[in-house]
Amino acid sequence: MSIRKINFVEGEYYHIYNRGNSKQKIFNDKEDYLRFISLLYISNSNEGFRFFNTSRNMSIYEIDKGSPLVSIGAYCLMPNHFHILITQKKKNGISQFMQKLSTGYSMYYNKKYERTGSLFEGKFKSQHLGTDKYLKYLFSYIHLNPVKLIQNDWKEKGIKNKKDVIDYLEKYSYSSYLDYLNFESKRPEFNILTPNFFPEYFPTKDKFQKEIFEWLSYDIMQS
Repeated sequence: MSIRKINFVEGEYYHIYNRGNSKQKIFNDKEDYLRFISLLYISNSNEGFRFFNTSRNMSIYEIDKGSPLVSIGAYCLMPNHFHILITQKKKNGISQFMQKLSTGYSMYYNKKYERTGSLFEGKFKSQHLGTDKYLKYLFSYIHLNPVKLIQNDWKEKGIKNKKDVIDYLEKYSYSSYLDYLNFESKRPEFNILTPNFFPEYFPTKDKFQKEIFEWLSYDIMQS
C-alpha cells in the first residue's frame, strides 16, 4: 500500500485528483455527476450527514452543514477522474474530507451498479501548489479539462475551433467553470466554493474569460 508523502498544512494550496480503478468510468450518467457534486458540499463538514436528512423541497446546497473541513477553489469531474483545488481549514481537514467524499460516492456507486471492490485507483493523489504562478495556472488547467472530451489532442496540436470549445465549456455543468463565469447570477452549486480563501485572480467574469482565452490561444509551436 502506498504511503502519502505530503503533509497537508493549513494556509497552503493543493491539487487533489483521482481516477477510477483501471481507468474505468466513475460517472456513467447525469445522476452520478450530480451525486458527486452534492457530496462535494455535504462532505465538507465536521458533522455526519445522510441524504434522507433533507426534504424533497429543500436544495442540498441550502443545508447548514456546520463547520467546513476545507475550502474549495475549483473542481471538475470527467468520465473517469476528478480534480479539486483545495486548502484545509483545520488539521487533517483534507484527509477527513476526502475520506467522506470517496466513501460516500463509492457506497452510492457500488449500490447503484451492484458491484463490489474498490472504485478508485488507490488513495487520492495530491500536489502542493507552492508558487503563485502554479496556483493560478491550476484554475485554468482544471476548468479546461473538458476540452479533451471534444478534442483530445488540443494541447499538442492547438485548438481547431475555439468557438466550439467555448460553447462546450459554457454547457458543461460538471465543473466550477460556470460559477466563475456567472458571479452575478449564482447557481446553487456556487455554495460548494469559498473563493475568498484563495487569491483574487479573477474578481470579474471578464478577467476569468481572458485567462481562459489566453490558454486556448496558446501557440504550441512557440512553447
